[in-house]
Order: sequence, then structure tokens, then C-alpha cells
Amino acid sequence: MLSCALHTLRARWVTFVGSFVALGLGVALIAVMGLVLASSLDAPARGPERFAAAPVVVKGQDVLEVSTPLGTRSHALAQPRAVPGAVVARLRSLGVVVEDRSFAVRAVGGPAGLVGHPWATASFAPYALDAGRAPRAADEVVVSGGWAHPGTSVATDRGTVRVVGTVAGLGFEDAVFYTDARAAELSPPSRQLVVDADPAAVRAAVGDAPGVRVLTGDARRYADADPDRDAEALTAMNAMFGTAGGVSGFVSVFVVASTFAFAVAQRRREFGLLRAVGATPGQVRGLVVVEALAVGVLASAAGCALGSVAAPELAAWAVAQDLAPGWFTLGAHRWPYSLAFGTGLVVALGGVVAASWRAGRTGPVQALREASVDSGPMTRARWFVGGALLLAAAVTLALALVADPGELLHRKTYVSRPMLLITGVALLAPALVRPLTRLLAWAPARLPGAVGMLVRENAAAGLRRTAAVAAPVLVTVALAGSLLGATATLDEARATEVRARTAADLVVDAPGGGFDEATLERLRAVPGAAVCASASSAVYVLEEGTALVRSDVRAADPALLAATSRLPLTAGSLADLDDGSIVVNEEWEQHAVGERVDVWLGDGTRRSLRIAAVMPVGTGDNGAYVTPRNAPAAPVDRVDVRLSQGADAAAVATALRAAAGPSGGRVHTAEQWVRTTYPESDRTTRTGFFLVLGIALLYTGVSLANTTVMATSDRVRDLTVLRLAGATRWQVLRLVGAEALLVVAVGAVLGALVAGVNLLGMWGALGLLSVWTSIRLPWATMSAVVAVCAALAAVSALAPAWLLLRRAAARSTGVREP
Repeated sequence: MLSCALHTLRARWVTFVGSFVALGLGVALIAVMGLVLASSLDAPARGPERFAAAPVVVKGQDVLEVSTPLGTRSHALAQPRAVPGAVVARLRSLGVVVEDRSFAVRAVGGPAGLVGHPWATASFAPYALDAGRAPRAADEVVVSGGWAHPGTSVATDRGTVRVVGTVAGLGFEDAVFYTDARAAELSPPSRQLVVDADPAAVRAAVGDAPGVRVLTGDARRYADADPDRDAEALTAMNAMFGTAGGVSGFVSVFVVASTFAFAVAQRRREFGLLRAVGATPGQVRGLVVVEALAVGVLASAAGCALGSVAAPELAAWAVAQDLAPGWFTLGAHRWPYSLAFGTGLVVALGGVVAASWRAGRTGPVQALREASVDSGPMTRARWFVGGALLLAAAVTLALALVADPGELLHRKTYVSRPMLLITGVALLAPALVRPLTRLLAWAPARLPGAVGMLVRENAAAGLRRTAAVAAPVLVTVALAGSLLGATATLDEARATEVRARTAADLVVDAPGGGFDEATLERLRAVPGAAVCASASSAVYVLEEGTALVRSDVRAADPALLAATSRLPLTAGSLADLDDGSIVVNEEWEQHAVGERVDVWLGDGTRRSLRIAAVMPVGTGDNGAYVTPRNAPAAPVDRVDVRLSQGADAAAVATALRAAAGPSGGRVHTAEQWVRTTYPESDRTTRTGFFLVLGIALLYTGVSLANTTVMATSDRVRDLTVLRLAGATRWQVLRLVGAEALLVVAVGAVLGALVAGVNLLGMWGALGLLSVWTSIRLPWATMSAVVAVCAALAAVSALAPAWLLLRRAAARSTGVREP
């Protein structure tokens, strides 16, 4: 058995090389994704940065903690509190107390993400002057990073300043240091202090002040901006590479199984000959399994080796694209290799088991008869599994639409749902190929000459070949349409939702720190403009008695809000919103008008508010609305403007720019604001999907070329008969190329149908959530994918056909020995 398998490997090397390449690349993909995911499970320990040299840091309450029957639940506060005045007074009696402040600064010619601080905090990092001196006047600053030099004047959104000194950057921020007094003017709240005193005495002075924390040692990192950014970055990486790994694994398993099954199906004549000379069905099956095992072991080993080379390159690319933290590197993990190797073997064996079982049960005469034309390519098992997968997809979609339409808008759902449809359609593809090829080739078949008719009949007769070559195209087009179409449709739905809520003619948005009161007064004084200033904050509600849920809120004067917005209310009235009430959406556990709900405000204050009105869930961006009193300390970050009757829009916009300019405010039309502020999907999601599609296109492209070469190389007799019947070499090549393009068209149509069905489900969910928008298929991307597949298929079919046609016609008509 082993020697027979080795002889077969040598004789059918084209087929086995195609299977080897497909499996090796699939194993490499799994190994690469596994290594990256394994290395992103844990963030390294990070010490304090801005306060590495500070003796003790005292931080005001910035976390809400609520006791529940299942333990304490916590959430970061939207508006952290300052250290209470009484505590500050006690701390000043112990030693020097330095108030810390941080605020965003935008400077012409400066780096993005500049952060302002008082100069007194510079020594706690520690920063040290490397040129110039410390700031002494309100218009003097010291900068880090070397982007400006002493004596340079810089225009900022906080006014024009003069650089009087520089400090070496420490890598974690680009800082601008003001005098302590000027920093206090620009950012009055101070939510943390540095105390030069004994830690034990500081803790005694703080006592049991609610939420106030005393930070020493490594705990001082919690006083840094975004101390959990490493964990958050790794969470985003896990989501991106988890999606990429899951989809890549599916694609590789799908294509490898299809390639191996087709390779076995090609050899029905060979199996018939073996059965004719006395081989038992078990021996035929054993031969196929041994061959698959040999290819599987070699290809899996090669794939693991390739994965070990490619994984560091992917990790470096992720860091270069800011998709991973700068410190991210691959760790020494073994389990991804074991997983990839084992998956390769399982897929290789699984891909041939069903086909070999059928081959072993086929009688010699029947096998020889089937060698000329595909008959009965759909087995009962294939009908059952394919139909079951499509039924499962339909049932889960129906249940989701009835029970929770919003679930269909989650990334995990719209990434995983296409897999059921793709697999089901691929299994049923042989049954769909014949009617689809006849439909697509209907017009070419009626053109003068026999090429069009032969293309149609050859594709319809070779159902297994057509289905196998179309499978990689199907999966790539379906993924491109489903994933990118889902994000584009959701983006458009969110924009439609925001557009419908906005009645303002102009919108002024604020820099990072929000508008100060002087700027707001200037905006309110603009003639011909009715302005509604609003602030973003959050409230927290305990649902089901155990889950502390954050809900974003917008705080505004109800009368002004009604003039500049069109909230999609399902119950209640915006006129009933006051300091004792709240507008919620139907996602809240309590959402009946008049009902009272206990919430914690953005600064942790607990309040009981009456529900004044209710909005639909929508895409999830319909947050809550409160009055400014219920968003304490939340800075105004947006001003909606409604033009008065007869007011000149251009003149009002110019006046608004003049009023908001000193604070860095930007004026937009309503449509500009929708497109600028509201969404495209976040960069990590988009990059992850393009990574998935790039890998899928690369892998399926190679697999498409392999399968096409395998299919064309097995058609020696067909092509030679055409030559003997009088067809010229170029006519035969045109026929082969046209067949390849027709098969790609079949895969593209099936993939587009899968994508369309997936997006119809999302569209239905959006409609049930009261968001009516159009379906956005990424035609440009799908067309590019189809064009690449068409080019690969044509080249992969024409090259071996041209080589085959160089052989003698008489020699090719005989029965080829296996």
C-alpha cells in the first residue's frame, strides 16, 4: 500500500503539488495568527511615567463602585472628581502640595496630541531643561520633543506663546509646560495632587474620603493618562487578529478541503482500474488516506516553518501601522505550531475521507463510465449538510430578528454569519453550477462559431471541476461583500440616524478641552443665530441588580435642544425634560414614561430621575439626554446653531468662526458635521477587515491557480480531441480561457448572492430598530477581487493548456496510465 501510494505521488505530482501548496499555506496562516494572538494575551508591567519621581500622588475619585449581590461592580467616571478641599487643607499641613493639570493643546507646526501641564509638575517625571529656562510669564512655555526652539513664537488654540526652554522627550507624551498660574487659568479643575510627605501621614490625612486614592510605588502609574492603554491596545489587537485568524482559518480549511476532495474526485478512472484488477474498497480508501497523510505531514511541517518566518513580519507590520503598541514582539509559544500542524492533518484527512469512501464503493464499470462526464456529483450527505447549513443560517437569522435585532449589528455576528452561508452554498454548488452556467453563457452560446456553446457545455458537464475552481472565488467575493458591506451599511445607517436627529443649520465643535464660558458668550452674541450648547457625559445604571451599565448622555437646555434637534421619540415628550428627569432609549431595562430610574451621574452622584421620553434603540448611538445640572463638570463640546428667519448663512458662519476661533472651535454645516464627526468604522476594524481580505485574496488566489492548473492538466484527452476535430491551437486556447472566465463568473455570482443575503439580514435588523437606510455593497472592492481572480484563472488555465497542446495528438488520445 505504501509503495503504491509513493508511485502515485510521483506519477500525479501536479495534483499533489497543488494540494501540498494549498495545505502548506493554510497551515502557515493558522500558525501566524496563532503566534500573534498568543503573544498578545498579556501586557507587560508598566511603571509610572509622569510621576516616576513623585513621592506621593493623591487622586480624586475617578471610579464608581457599586455593591451588588454578586460583588462590587465598577466603572471609570466620565467626570472624575477633584480631591475635596478639606483633604487638600490637611495635606498642605504635611508638606508641599503641587496641583496637577492636563489639557489638550493644538499648536501650528507642533505634533498632534500635545498636552499642557503646569511647570511645577515637570520634575516629577522627571523632565530636565536641556536649553533655555523655565517659564515666568503667562505667554511663555517650555516644550518637549525638539519641535520648537527657545525664542520661537508658536500660535496655539490657547493663544500665541513664546518658547523659552526645551526638555528632552521621554517617549510617552509631547508636553507643553506653562506657568502654574496660567495652567490653572486654562484648566481650572485639578483632580490629583503631588504631596511631598510621608505616605503613612498622607493616608492618615486622607482618611475615609470617598473615592480618594493615595498612590505610591508602582501604583503611581494610575495617575498617568490612560494607565490601561497597554491592555486596551492588546484587547483591540486580539479583536482584530482574532477576527483575521478566525476568517483566515475558515478560508484555509474551506479551500484545502475543497482542493483535496477535487484531487480525489479527479482520479475516479484510476480507482476504477484498481477495482478492476482486484483491489477491495478498503484498499482504495486506505491508499487515498495514506497519500493524504503523507502530503498532510509534509505540507503541515512546511507550513509551520513558513509561519515561523512570516509571523515576525506581521508583528512588525502591525507595530509600524500603529495597530500594536511599540513594545509588542512575538513570544516563544509552541501551542500555535501544534494547533496548526494538527489542523493541517485533520483537514487533509477530512478532505479525502468522504470522496474516498464514495470512490471505494463505486464498481469498476461505473467508475470507468463516469470518467468521461460528471454524473451525480451531489451525494445524499452533501445535500443534507448543505441544506442543514442554509437552514441553520435562515433559522438563526429569523430568531435574531424576532428576539434581538441589535445582535445582528455586532461585529462578531456579522463576521461569523457569512461562514454558514458560504459553506452551505459551496456544498450545494455542483447543483447550482449547471443552471448558472447555462444562464451566464446563454448569450455567448448564441454567437457565431462553436466556442460559446462548447464553453457552456464543458462547464456544465464538468460540475466537480467547475465547482472546485469556483470555490475560492466564491469565498473571497462573499467575504469582501459581507465584511466591507456590513461596515459600510452600518456607517451609512449611523450617518442617516444622526442626520435625521439634527435640525441645526450649523454645528460648532470644540477642541479637546471644550469651550470656556467666554467663548460661549461670544457664540451666543452672534446675530441671526439661535445656539444650543451641549456637553457629553455619562450616566450609570444597575440593570438586573447585578450589571453596572454605562450610557452616554448629552446635556442641554430642553427648549434649545428642541429647536436644534429632532429626537426620534417613541413615547413621551422632550418638553417634559427637566432637572428631575431623563430621556432614555428602549435598550434600558426600565424605559416606561413616568417610571423612576436610579442612576449615577458622570461624577458618581446618585440620583433618582423620572423618565420623560423614550427613543428607539437604533444603531446603538441613541444615548440618553439630561439637563446640564445632571452633567456636573462636563465641558461644553458642541454648539448647534439654528439660523433665524432671513439670516445670511455665510455671514453667520463667518461670525461664528471669529467667535470660536480663539478656542480652536470649528464651524461645519450640518452635513459636513455628520460626515466629519460621525462614523466611519474605527481604523482598527477597517484595517482588520482589509488584512482579512488581503490574506484571503492571496491565499485563495494561490489556491485558485493550483486548482485551475490541476483541472486543466487533467484534460489532455479533451484538448487533443478538439485538435483532431479540426480546432486550431488558438481556438482551443480561447476555449480554455473562456471556460476559466466563465467559472470565475459563476463563483463571483454565488459570492455576491451570499453577500447580498447577509446584508439583507442586517438591513432588516436596522429596519426593526427604526433605522431605514440603503444597503452598501462594496462594488469597487468586489470588482477588483473578481478581476484578480479572473486574471489568475486565465493564466493558470492557459499556461498548462499551451504546454499540453505541444504533445502529439495521437499519443494523448490513449488511456493514460495512472
